[in-house]
Amino acid sequence: MSTDYQQAREALGVRLRELRLSCPDGRLTGTALARKLGWPNSKVSKLELGKQTATPEDLQRWATACGRVASYEELRARLAGFESHIRSWRRQLVGGHKPVQDAHNEAQANSKVLRTWESSWVVGVLQTPDYARAVLTRSVELHRSPRDVEEAVRARMKRQELLYSGGRRYHVILWEPVLRSLVCSPSVLATQLDRLTGVIGMDTVELGIVPLTASLKVPPGLGFWIYDDRQVVTEAWHAELWLDDADSVALYLRTWKTLCESAVYGADACNVISAARRALNAR
Repeated sequence: MSTDYQQAREALGVRLRELRLSCPDGRLTGTALARKLGWPNSKVSKLELGKQTATPEDLQRWATACGRVASYEELRARLAGFESHIRSWRRQLVGGHKPVQDAHNEAQANSKVLRTWESSWVVGVLQTPDYARAVLTRSVELHRSPRDVEEAVRARMKRQELLYSGGRRYHVILWEPVLRSLVCSPSVLATQLDRLTGVIGMDTVELGIVPLTASLKVPPGLGFWIYDDRQVVTEAWHAELWLDDADSVALYLRTWKTLCESAVYGADACNVISAARRALNAR
């Protein structure tokens, strides 16, 4: 967990403790507050020490129990401030995958120059429906989230309209293992590889492939997006990170440019994709 995120969570905990100790009817002990809210004592302690992230409902109930209802908006704003940077999958997926797809659609629609590196799967904006369905189905199973796969697939496919609307440029780099990873059935992957071959030459997309035989100046690491050199989006198993501080953006931009040095483009990229396609046929 990032230091900035943890510091913000601890600061929220300090504020919660202040509210508990300054109730209009007299200060509440942690035990009394927990009893009032029907929570275990440990939850009050963890929230105040910044060891657990409060939900908006937790904050509302806390403010009400402390007789400080008007403080809820302040608490909610604090929470939104640090959650806008680290968005846990547990919270994001409460309403299913479609809202997450909608958020990415909006972010890409509001950008003109989009750079991305991916080492695990084909990026969403270039996926076929069947490939997207396979990836999203596995994500639903992993996170045990609401099963809205078809709605999420349609939302992801809508993102592809941006490839044809003009006014923006996608610079995509994929690691060669992406072309060979069976995150879907072989037949679905074959169609997906054909799709990637068709993308090469589009005036809105520059597709590069980093071959397995290429010399790498940095490890592949996690995939990420850079929007207009102002915001970075990357993800881990537990959360998405949306970063907009200048130092982080500059670091990811340097990383992306370094990975670019190992990529091949045009006919050479086509050859790498074709080799993966032939290997798939030989299975």
